[in-house]
Amino acid sequence: MSDNDLQQRAINTLRFLSADAVQQANSGHPGLPMGAAAMAYTIWTRHLRHNPRHPRWPDRDRFVLSGGHGSALLYSLLHLTGYDLPLDELKHFRQWGSRTPGHPEYGLTPGVETTTGPLGQGFANGVGFAIAEAHLAAEFNQPDGTRINADERGKNIIRVHPRESASHIIVDHYVYAIVTDGDLMEGVASEAASLAGHLRLGKLIYLYDDNHISIDGPTDLAFTEDRAKRFDAYGWHTQIVPDGNEVEAIDAAIRAAKQYSRPSLILCCTTIGCGLPTRAGTSKAHGEPPGEEELRIAKEKAGWPVEPKFYVPEDVLAHFRETAARNSQLESEWQSRFDAYRSAFPEKAAELERRLSGELPKNWEAGLPAFPADAKGLATRAASGKTLNALAAKIPELIGGSADLAPSNNTWLEGYPAFQAAAPQGRNFHFGAREHGMGAIVNGMALHGGVIPYGATFLVFSDYMRAAIRLSALSHIPSIWVFTHDSIGVGEDGPTHQPVEHIAALRAIPNLVVLRPADANETVAAWKVAIARRDAPTALILTRQSVPTFERFNVQTCNVERGAYVLADIGDKEPELILMASGSEVALIMDAGVRLAAEGINVRVVSFPSWELFEKQDSTYRESVFPRRVRARLAVEAGIAQGWEKFTGTDGAVISIEHFGASAPAKILFEKFGFTVEDIISQARSLLNMRAD
Repeated sequence: MSDNDLQQRAINTLRFLSADAVQQANSGHPGLPMGAAAMAYTIWTRHLRHNPRHPRWPDRDRFVLSGGHGSALLYSLLHLTGYDLPLDELKHFRQWGSRTPGHPEYGLTPGVETTTGPLGQGFANGVGFAIAEAHLAAEFNQPDGTRINADERGKNIIRVHPRESASHIIVDHYVYAIVTDGDLMEGVASEAASLAGHLRLGKLIYLYDDNHISIDGPTDLAFTEDRAKRFDAYGWHTQIVPDGNEVEAIDAAIRAAKQYSRPSLILCCTTIGCGLPTRAGTSKAHGEPPGEEELRIAKEKAGWPVEPKFYVPEDVLAHFRETAARNSQLESEWQSRFDAYRSAFPEKAAELERRLSGELPKNWEAGLPAFPADAKGLATRAASGKTLNALAAKIPELIGGSADLAPSNNTWLEGYPAFQAAAPQGRNFHFGAREHGMGAIVNGMALHGGVIPYGATFLVFSDYMRAAIRLSALSHIPSIWVFTHDSIGVGEDGPTHQPVEHIAALRAIPNLVVLRPADANETVAAWKVAIARRDAPTALILTRQSVPTFERFNVQTCNVERGAYVLADIGDKEPELILMASGSEVALIMDAGVRLAAEGINVRVVSFPSWELFEKQDSTYRESVFPRRVRARLAVEAGIAQGWEKFTGTDGAVISIEHFGASAPAKILFEKFGFTVEDIISQARSLLNMRAD
């Protein structure tokens, strides 16, 4: 049998293994796997450096199936190349308890690099992978030569090409992706592509499955721009492969892409559902099982056995496993290089290993700011900036930036350069006004490992980032989200910029810890929680306006890590009223508590920065903060009341805002909308009177 025959049979194995999985499940998307099989085969057998026996090899190439609906293709590749994904898992595609869900899920299936469900997210995650690779390469590689790229002659741009011109190179890998029409239509991909082109991320090589079909029908119903010219304008290198089934043409295009220090998009003209007799090239092939008869005819026309289903020829399996064995050797060679690197640069090697392991530096919490009591205080965004810079000095892998709001978000790391094409060692990021793209890129950076990334914007724009935030929570990605301008306290900018429902919306996301600190010292403690959480995301919700810094014996009394704590018991006896709040409203309930105590009412003041952390505490601690016998409870938050009833109970109340804000100074807005000490005292008296009755 010729190599070409074996190659074609390997591609058909990918097609029909994937189609059998979809048909057996009676659910899924056969079109992408059947149309893109040759592209996937070329990447995985000729270019992708990975080791199925060690899926987390640090210097592996990353592969992203951005069109996650085509997951059967990825599972077929993982099984055939030797990952811990038995054939039985493909037979249980999309079924309860399987490791082959409808869309790839990071952490569930070995070899899956990122969760690609909503279109465009995987595209942008790959940009994050490439950023992390470039940053770590600049930090740790020890090159001894440079050369100028062919496309950069005369442009005075020099880029190190490690594999060709340097000796101690231990971070050097590509990001490959198969992207779809849907990915390119989504705005998140446009944002990420624009930034990737600006940053000249030459390790990105994306193959576009250009099959001209979407769910509604032909793509020209809604998608008619010249995609190649569009990506040319972004600063990408583009190529067109007229026949996406031609392995040699795809291979040549990938090799050409590697010669450029710009990201590459290879447009491969394919047929969705390739091989299906009546559905190929139609929207019917996109999201419906092919049907037994359709699949039978397709197999017969390809000379493929109709039975057994999930047929894998022995020589094809050996072919795929042979490529995996070669990759195992590549890791061994890399390990030898790393051993030599460790001998030459022991401190750098130890530091890289620490970062990749996720272990934090020793004593990273020492020397963080401690703010003295101050009635005037400062904005928690300002306290956050001071804390962030103190952390950056101790944690060199801490990197990130803002969506064109660094001066407002206070997220700039002083004394460190910005990450740019000519300065990939930079730790500050100019994401531009690209919140959606920023979110998905930060997730990719965190997934890559070796860095602790954060992304910042105004809280109201968390709406733009919601898909990325949700995926970070779903995938246990330790991204850190910094949201400032957290309430109607934004003031004169008005209701378009004043978040009302946003804190509640973020709290609704499972596995996301939301922290709204009340003062500067709580902000320090909140950052400590965020840094220590290495298995899930954290959102910091910070004020624009100054808030008082409370009197405390020491910073440790904050107990922010427990979610809620007793800030003060005011009065001579056991509390008869509990006032609770988060963020800037804690100062209001503290003042109200003092005035109520002067009237002879015993008041407990509870600072409540995080519902999620509090709900994880044992019942003894929860009871110590909120004794069941104290039924008069009042919560205060400058957002919607949704959810507070869990803590106030049926006899309690909430002072909230159930409508949009207005354009006026913050002080006026708090007065007009009922967030004053007088309003709190009035409501508290009503609660106590109801209890007395």
